[in-house]
Amino acid sequence: MSASSEMDRSDLSPGQKFAAACAARGTQARVDFQTTITDLFPAFKRRPRIAVRALFKVARATQDPVPYWFETQPQSAPAVPVDDIQLRPEAAFEFHFGKTKLQPTTAWIQIPLPLLDEPDGLAAFIDYRLLVRLCTAENQALARGRGGDRVLGLLQTPGIIRVPALKDPISSLLAACDRVEQMGGSADGILINPADYYRYLVGHGSLLSDLASMGVRFARARMVDAGTCIVGDFTAAATIVDSGRSVICFAEPPPGTFPREGLAVCGEIYEALCVHLPTHFFIVSLVP
Repeated sequence: MSASSEMDRSDLSPGQKFAAACAARGTQARVDFQTTITDLFPAFKRRPRIAVRALFKVARATQDPVPYWFETQPQSAPAVPVDDIQLRPEAAFEFHFGKTKLQPTTAWIQIPLPLLDEPDGLAAFIDYRLLVRLCTAENQALARGRGGDRVLGLLQTPGIIRVPALKDPISSLLAACDRVEQMGGSADGILINPADYYRYLVGHGSLLSDLASMGVRFARARMVDAGTCIVGDFTAAATIVDSGRSVICFAEPPPGTFPREGLAVCGEIYEALCVHLPTHFFIVSLVP
């Protein structure tokens, strides 16, 4: 089977396709994928830990920039009285329309030169090291992306309220779940630093199983600072708009990517995060 026909096979992993491209074109290799390769990290098949993207619903982009609707807390006093604002705060929300561009998220690795002559080893290196770094970069983008020419993450999104801690981490967490429901939503996701997850939640009564029975999913990621978490209605309140394309290629990394020179490969995906209801997310301090 030729290298080009191997690259067309849907049963091959991203690493296997890139290794086939290297066999054909050496360090000029490039593989374009008609899928988002952060979904294809092999370890996801074996362990229940989910990436940040799995908290959100995902839609395929049909145009760029991406049009989307969103609602905010009132930006000015109501022109006329509105019924039941105290009972239903969303009655006072303002409706908006916006557009956002699909933006790249990129990760890099350096290839030990002997791996170029070891197709199986090269494939595994791409699948288990480049893809996991790309998943980490996506976690960072969705949580704290700076916007501009990159994804705008939740921590940078205007209108998401920060709430102070209560007497203890569990009270703080559950109070935020309640606040989502008081806004008319339902907390179905919590993005939390692993340090807090293991310190405050694992082994502490039935809390995790209680939340799981209510459909609440946890994503553990270093991209929220220890001592804080994000609680929200991820399904209703935001959408990842996915280009459905990715690339793996040899390239020159920007300064500051690595501590020393070497042959570099990058992986890149293209997406946007559309936050429809910033009112349905809360950035929570867990400890006073």
